[in-house]
Amino acid sequence: RVNNRMAGPRLRLIDIGANLTDLMFHGIYNGRQSHTSDIDGVLQRAYNSGIEKIIITGGNLTDSREALQQAAADERLYATVGCHPTRCLEFEQQQPGSSGEGYFQDLLSLITSNPGKVVAVGECGLDYDRLQFCPKEVQVKYFERQLLLAEKTRLPLFLHCRNSFGDFMGIMKRNRAAFNGGVMHSFDGTLEEAREAVNFGLYIGLNGCSLKSAQNLDVVKSIPIGSMLLETDAPWCEIRPSHASASLVSTHFPCRNRDKWEPGMSVKGRNEPRNILQVLEVVASLKGMDQGDLAEQVYKNTCTLFRWTL
Repeated sequence: RVNNRMAGPRLRLIDIGANLTDLMFHGIYNGRQSHTSDIDGVLQRAYNSGIEKIIITGGNLTDSREALQQAAADERLYATVGCHPTRCLEFEQQQPGSSGEGYFQDLLSLITSNPGKVVAVGECGLDYDRLQFCPKEVQVKYFERQLLLAEKTRLPLFLHCRNSFGDFMGIMKRNRAAFNGGVMHSFDGTLEEAREAVNFGLYIGLNGCSLKSAQNLDVVKSIPIGSMLLETDAPWCEIRPSHASASLVSTHFPCRNRDKWEPGMSVKGRNEPRNILQVLEVVASLKGMDQGDLAEQVYKNTCTLFRWTL
């Protein structure tokens, strides 16, 4: 089923988190080329669906540089600059035996040399589900260092929190002076965690991973619409048929398996920015709202956080 909403009022949408530097958007999956690069088609489909801006997530220094190269070629693209918690060993690997100062300065330079295009520090935070990639103490150390980046640049934060909420909020509260707004991206926490984050002043970023279980849906129902942002986290975090939210999705786009892909088609199992429409449909249904009204409120929230004029 394809729901063509272009006949109605055009929605204004912003995807606050898409990993457009991922090789899947160039047809490469697990090191193997399955089809030609279709990043241009992915972007065009997004823009045709009402997306006005996309923020490309910077997962480390290399990602952030690539994100900014992409953003430089398109006025509708922006980027975050930072280092994901599972990759924070890179701070010390750049200069073995160092305190990570060189990596920190490279991040800072990337931000200050790209005013207007870098809209947040991140993706940064804590991830205790994947300590095999980076020890807890290293994650904590360089999360705090990246809060210093936010303090120096006065940028908001694009935040990651997995199974670490107590430590995460403790660090945020200790460093409140560095806080210039932020979003807990890909939120899948509890009702109490959502409430504490909102009370601190954080926005809550919602995507398919926020909408997996019945418990997730109950949490989303409780989040004030003035604290919501929408995202895809593409190519990850799609709404899958097994998710509790799947029955609330009404827009379905044609897709093909990656080895049978055709130009103009989505790839089965690879999320892309236009699927933010599905997230909107689910959240609007949960909140008992008109989709256009919710989209407009979320658009205003997004412009407020990232300091764009309405």
